[in-house]
Amino acid sequence: MAPERKERRGFASMSPERQREIASKGGRAAHEKGTAHEWTAEEARRAGRKGGQVSRGGRGRLAEDSESAEPNADLVSSEI
Repeated sequence: MAPERKERRGFASMSPERQREIASKGGRAAHEKGTAHEWTAEEARRAGRKGGQVSRGGRGRLAEDSESAEPNADLVSSEI
């Protein structure tokens, strides 16, 4: 049985600044190539809403029809 490796490899071994630098180059290259995804305002709104609900530890609920759901309707005043 081989011993488990504990050292960090790849991106994990790099500083956050170096990771950002490499990721930025990839993003620029994708835009130049024309393969990058560009978010519409509606897509960004839905993704932000979904992420916010998930980040509250499951206290928020994902509505079937996100258009009819009021943003922050399930937040208590202490959370706003």
